[in-house]
Formats: sequence, C-alpha cells, structure tokens
Amino acid sequence: MNLIVAVDNNWGIGFKDHLLFRIHEDLKRFRALTIGKTVILGRRTLMTFPGCRPLEKRMNIVMTRDKHFRAEPAWICHSLEQLGRFLYNIPDDGIFVIGGASIYEQFLPYCRTAYVTRIEQSAEADRYFPDLDRQDGWSLISCQDYISLDAQIEGRDEQVELQYSFCVYEQEKPRRLFL
Repeated sequence: MNLIVAVDNNWGIGFKDHLLFRIHEDLKRFRALTIGKTVILGRRTLMTFPGCRPLEKRMNIVMTRDKHFRAEPAWICHSLEQLGRFLYNIPDDGIFVIGGASIYEQFLPYCRTAYVTRIEQSAEADRYFPDLDRQDGWSLISCQDYISLDAQIEGRDEQVELQYSFCVYEQEKPRRLFL
C-alpha cells in the first residue's frame, strides 16, 4: 500500500479542511501516481474536492462512520473488515491512501511507500502528518528539489515562488492489513 501527501516544514498538511498550498507540479504528480489506481480517503477529504465528487479514473473508497453517507460512484466503507473485502484482489502497489489526517494515521502502519511533497515553507496548520524522518522503520529513499514559480498559498489569490522536494520514503516492515 502507498500513501501520497504534501507537507510543510512542520509536517502540516491542512488548515480548516483545506490544503496549505497548491503547487501545479504537485497536483500533476498526484494525478500521475494515482490515475487508474484505488484511492482511500476520508469523508471530509472528499468534501474538499470540486463538487464533492470522487476523483475520476480511480476507484475511490471513502472511509466514514456515517452509515447514511453516499457519494456515487465511490465505494463507502465503515470498517477495516469491510475495506478488506474491497481490497482483497487489488495488489498493494495499486492502492494509495490520500488523506485526511485521521486516515493517514490509521493506515500509515500498513503502507510500504510514502510519496511526500516537502514544501520549504511553514503555514498555519491544524492537521499534521507524522514526521517520517523520526518514525522508526521509515527511510528516505530519494528526494528531488524543485522551485515552483506559480504556487499558491491556500486562501490567497497571488502566485508565489515556493521551493519543494518530491521525496519517497519506504517502511521496512509494514504491517499486513489483511491476512
């Protein structure tokens, strides 16, 4: 299983149910890595998508405790056991955890690879991702540095220049979600 996330200098990922930054190249990378794959996300993350609609060209699985929640054409799961039935025949490398914070926390122990966009700036955040540089069992495998001249800080209209890195981390011994 994989995960993909964008973090600031403090491993912040969101503020008031919005991303901290919008970097065109990061969004392209997200699409390229997840297209044709299965994505696992929380209900509140889905509500931040345009039109509150599932992502196109991916199998969306929304984790929620709300038994009445619907989001066609997404699959809705209320437990790990139910999720196991959806994921049973899907190879681990075809699954991406895409957020939010509680979903990342729940699934981090089961992920082998983390695609992390590290943004070299701090922003006001109320949701965080665990610092993988300090997590036992996680190792930085690769990191490529970039500069975006047309990034946007969430909630502001102006474009800004941001330095960021596309990093890949691997967990040495991820837990098996389903035996």
